Amino acid sequence: MAVLTAGRGRTAIPAAGNGRGAPLAVRRRRLFWPFVTPALTCLVLFYLGPLLFGVWTSLHRWDGFTPMTWRGLGNYRALLDDPFFRTSVANTFKILIYVGVIMFVLSFALTMVLRDMRGKKFVRAVIFFPHIVNAMVFGVLAGFLFNPDGLANSALAAVGIDDPPKWLSVDNVFTLILATMVFTTTGFYVTIIMASVDNIPLYLYEDAELAGAGSFRKFWHITLPLSWDVISVCAVLWTISSVKVFELVLVFGGSNTGSGPPVETWTSALYIYRNAFTGDRVPQFGMVCAAGVTSLVLVAVFTLLLRRLMRRDPIEY
Repeated sequence: MAVLTAGRGRTAIPAAGNGRGAPLAVRRRRLFWPFVTPALTCLVLFYLGPLLFGVWTSLHRWDGFTPMTWRGLGNYRALLDDPFFRTSVANTFKILIYVGVIMFVLSFALTMVLRDMRGKKFVRAVIFFPHIVNAMVFGVLAGFLFNPDGLANSALAAVGIDDPPKWLSVDNVFTLILATMVFTTTGFYVTIIMASVDNIPLYLYEDAELAGAGSFRKFWHITLPLSWDVISVCAVLWTISSVKVFELVLVFGGSNTGSGPPVETWTSALYIYRNAFTGDRVPQFGMVCAAGVTSLVLVAVFTLLLRRLMRRDPIEY
């Protein structure tokens, strides 16, 4: 940019628009590190540091008290041979896929029903409410409803069913956990998807109705494409959340026994907890960290594949 001068002896003044030499730009550059440093410090101390320490520990045998013993990839090989770990990973993927598919189908259906409903904000709040209730509540409620002398069996006996199902048996408890997760998480994603659907112009639906499009065609050609970015973000959020499922399985699966949930209901998070923090065995932090790193890698790969499969060109309207 040209420099404005006002005669001999005058100091040169940068022209307006020269952002690089402007005082405001200089102050912004000076404030960059003071603002970024606290967040960056917390990121390194509480996220990156523990992650690197976990990777390093996964290569050792360590009980938390004695010195570490180098084991290399031995912990990872032991995980592949551990049937409990394979069961926990399989259950984690069942939660990811089964609950995810049912939850998103229900979310789309509820979104289309609530879009034109009177009092939709109140209904949305009611649907969202189970998501904010602590999982401990549902674990206690499971024991109250589904114990042999619980409310569910009493209701079935009142209508003449003398041989009710064993709700909390090993064969049925994981199905109840999946159903409870669908009930507690659907409202959260309905709220997010509806926030996106509310921004779609109404004239698009009106034009589709004039063209003779039904509800399914309007959903398939208008609602789904125009809210696809939000749906892809919801899919990533659910993928991350499904790997961290812990307290619901711990309380729900342990409703009928004092020894904790049966192995058939374990998730990867519960596997890590049972091998690290239970007092009935020597902690195996090397195996635990290997399980955590393996779960992290699986989630990262699955998330990247999901993002790639759901990538689409943006639609402007």
